[in-house]
Amino acid sequence: MNIGEIIKELRLEKNISQKKLADAIGVSQKAIDFWERGVNEPKASYIVKLADYFEVSADYILGRNNFFS
Repeated sequence: MNIGEIIKELRLEKNISQKKLADAIGVSQKAIDFWERGVNEPKASYIVKLADYFEVSADYILGRNNFFS
């Protein structure tokens, strides 16, 4: 799963709009739309804000939830 798919999945699980998420982390709704559609990806500072908002790790947002032993 890519970053955009993960962001969208987390957003839908919380049942919030792109606008509400955008307002919560300080970006435009268009930025959220672009991230979710894979047009571009969030900068590291926004990955941290997303992780804090959704109460997951930055690694989870990045799709790194399958670590090697």
